[in-house]
Amino acid sequence: MTEYGRGPGSEPWHPEDPLYGDGGWEGQQAPTGHQPAYGGQPQHPHYPQQQQPQQQEYGDWHQGQAQQYDQQQYGQQQYDPQYQGYDQQQYADQGQQFAHQNQQPYHEGYQEGGWDGTGTHAHVPYAADPGDPYGQQAAAYGAEQPDFYGTPDAYPPPEPPARRRAEPEPAPEPESEQKPDWDPGPDQGEHAFFAGGGAEDDEDDDEPEGRGDRRGRGGKGTKTKKGKKSRNGCACLVVVLVFGGGVAGVGYFGYDYYQNRYGAAPDFAGEGTKQTVSVEVPKGSGGAAIGRLLKDAGVVKSVDAFVSAFTNNPEAGGIQAGAYILKKEMSAKNAVEMMLDPKSQANVMVTPGQRNVAVYKIIDAKLGLASGATRKVAESDYKTLGLPAWANDNDDIKDPLEGFLFPGTYAAAKGMKPAAVLKSMVAHANEVYGEYDLDAKAKALKLENPLQVITVASLVQAEGKTHDDYRKMAEVVYNRLKPTNDQTNQLLQFDSTFNYLKGESKIDISESEINSNKDPYNTYTNKGLTPGPIGNPGEDALKATMNPTTDGWIYFVATDGESNTEFAKTYADFQKLKDKFDASTGN
Repeated sequence: MTEYGRGPGSEPWHPEDPLYGDGGWEGQQAPTGHQPAYGGQPQHPHYPQQQQPQQQEYGDWHQGQAQQYDQQQYGQQQYDPQYQGYDQQQYADQGQQFAHQNQQPYHEGYQEGGWDGTGTHAHVPYAADPGDPYGQQAAAYGAEQPDFYGTPDAYPPPEPPARRRAEPEPAPEPESEQKPDWDPGPDQGEHAFFAGGGAEDDEDDDEPEGRGDRRGRGGKGTKTKKGKKSRNGCACLVVVLVFGGGVAGVGYFGYDYYQNRYGAAPDFAGEGTKQTVSVEVPKGSGGAAIGRLLKDAGVVKSVDAFVSAFTNNPEAGGIQAGAYILKKEMSAKNAVEMMLDPKSQANVMVTPGQRNVAVYKIIDAKLGLASGATRKVAESDYKTLGLPAWANDNDDIKDPLEGFLFPGTYAAAKGMKPAAVLKSMVAHANEVYGEYDLDAKAKALKLENPLQVITVASLVQAEGKTHDDYRKMAEVVYNRLKPTNDQTNQLLQFDSTFNYLKGESKIDISESEINSNKDPYNTYTNKGLTPGPIGNPGEDALKATMNPTTDGWIYFVATDGESNTEFAKTYADFQKLKDKFDASTGN
């Protein structure tokens, strides 16, 4: 079908037609006339009601494959002049081959009516209009479709351009076909998937699809009311589920937001159950960190409840690092109050200057162990507790851990192992000592190694009372260690060292007994420092040891016998201080 109308008709072409007077390809085409599609063979009408699935499937293939074959196999011969003498027999052979491939035999009339015997097309100068189901089917196949020309079903003959009228607008397509699936449906933007099926839809669905039905082009099968209603039912169910889930989600998050912003934090009530649990609070923990520990242990119900109670208690700042024995499922308020009660504190507190012997006894008591259990672990396992490499470099050291159980508060609850408690103390000592370059300090102070720095600090801690005392006491130690010391001849003569070797704190012993004891820790009979520390110095004494005074102090006396320590630079001044001591003590 061309721009001016269908192929051969009852009226001649108008002279203004571009193809007017064209007798075929360069005059080789036969005159146009009304002929059957292929050789005048009778054809049977093709009605959609009688179309079987096999025929419909063949028709779909027939429409596409034949046209493709005509264009690919004979396109060049139809339009190229060099094929004017195309052999009739050769074309017939190819036509038979094509018919065999399509399982539909072609009639011999195909040669006679469709071609003029010279290899040129006989009556169809143009390819069939793809949009015309009648012309396309008739032009593409022989003996398959009736010739509708000259019948009421045929298109009107072409008219001259001056007499032609505008083609009428095509009838509007059914609404379901005008819009793609994704467009709004008939009910004010409703998707077609969710639109309910009315009477008209049901009737259309029941009708078979054929040649006159646009939906029949794609070869789709028929639809039933049941299938459509089933689809609509599923769609409604999906909508209900999605909508219901959305409402539930919004409600949940709204309630959660309200509770988090305005509602009270979840909390237990009362003083808790009979079941107890040990909670260890690390150093530097705040209210929120403690609350998380208690929540994980089952003591409180929520962190927010504990933080609120912690903030509202003015004494809560007194909660320090350590272990606490608490009850499960306590109210946050009761948990804070119980942590402030010393009875619930399962801790070991090491004070500055405290000896290891005293620390071991406290650990045994806190862990519920027999007396001496922790000391045995310290003596046998000290190499596995994390001591620095420069510790314990002297065979005369009585306790390798002395000076390394750094002052502080440590968790020690029942169920814990002594080694775990000792490790935490040694780790703290390493942390503090690591902040100073003890090797460099030892050289600057003319000491042999870092261990001697700790040893001096333990002596300063044992003999002094204040920071000023510590600095003066450190100078006394360094002045007495000098080889040029002609006052004490490098003897420290500290009572604290003799008390240490005796395992006592205050002893009243004669000078003859002291001078007869040759223990390495007796500084009355041995020059220089003790083999190791005599206690656990605090950081204040450690800093004073590394920053002594330079006033020339070499003597000191606790003139009141307790806390008032006075210093002297000469032996004469020392005698005056001694007389003052005797007067205050009644000696």
